Amino acid sequence: MASACAPYIIHYTLHITHYTLYITMVYEFLANGFEEIEGLAPVDILRRGGVEVKTVSVTGSEFVETSHGVTVKADMLFEDGDFSDADLLMLPGGMPGSKNLNEHAGVRQALKRQYDCGGRVAAICAAPTVLASIGILDGKRATCSPGWEKHFHASTIYTGALWEEDGTITTGEGPAATLPYAYHILSYFIPEADVKALEKKMQFAHLMEK
Repeated sequence: MASACAPYIIHYTLHITHYTLYITMVYEFLANGFEEIEGLAPVDILRRGGVEVKTVSVTGSEFVETSHGVTVKADMLFEDGDFSDADLLMLPGGMPGSKNLNEHAGVRQALKRQYDCGGRVAAICAAPTVLASIGILDGKRATCSPGWEKHFHASTIYTGALWEEDGTITTGEGPAATLPYAYHILSYFIPEADVKALEKKMQFAHLMEK
């Protein structure tokens, strides 16, 4: 029987950004009712940075409807992947999207396996409650959309920050926090100088000027 933490090398796709070779794979799980900004902006930013991202529908259809009625076509179906090659598994927030993700047994199993194998996991807005429900926020610092921290276990330290990192877990607060959250995630995969260059190119650096 293959190990639950099987080597990832055979699955990797190679990317070249600014003449540097990056070997990455990120999957984002999408359920009906996900928040548009939180779902699509991180995909945009990571892809601009040269990171391969695949959106994964958990609905049984390649089409997923957002919390505000926008229909999105995912790259693949959940049933077509095992996600053992993931550098990062990512969850957008929104309701009922976060609830639907939490009720998907396969998503929960994939997240737990990713964490147990030392891989990165990220969730924003209401979606950190999915991580809390499988126990991987226990003893961790985390953020979420205000009010959803009531679903954290007692040992989780709610910080209320725009984004929070504790070990291999990254959490984000909500829609307005999506850009800094996504740029921070990008910094896991490419040099900080390249992240800063993209922030400038996308006018995020200008936005954040005081």
